Amino acid sequence: MSNIVDTSDRVRSHTSRAINRHIDREIEARVRRYAARSREDITHRIWELDHEWDIERVLETNASVLAFTGLFLGRKYDRRWFWLPTIVLPFLFQHAIQGWCPPVPILRRLGVRTRKEIDREKYALKILRGDFEKSHVGDRAEAALAAVKM
Repeated sequence: MSNIVDTSDRVRSHTSRAINRHIDREIEARVRRYAARSREDITHRIWELDHEWDIERVLETNASVLAFTGLFLGRKYDRRWFWLPTIVLPFLFQHAIQGWCPPVPILRRLGVRTRKEIDREKYALKILRGDFEKSHVGDRAEAALAAVKM
């Protein structure tokens, strides 16, 4: 089992530093913007984050849709459509084992985040909202970002 990549940050480890930095800067900028907003605005943003799809969910959904589409079209119209699940499913398996597959760089460039990145923003916003009393020291945005630093 030593060939299996640690799942906690495997997508980030297979993403270019520039894209990771861009995603991190966007998180930090949003948290700083929300530091000046109302508690209700912060609560709404946390709700949005709870419903944001992470990269794992996007990959699994897309692979399933493509595989089922290929199976349906192959069964109903032309057997040559069976090539679609034959290509897609090994990519999904590769992602499960290594944390990378061909769609990952594209999805990351499009801004699809990992669950850990989404949670980082969410917990910083919870600190801003006052969910953790001891975090109200100094600059609220900086304290929130420091608390969830990657």
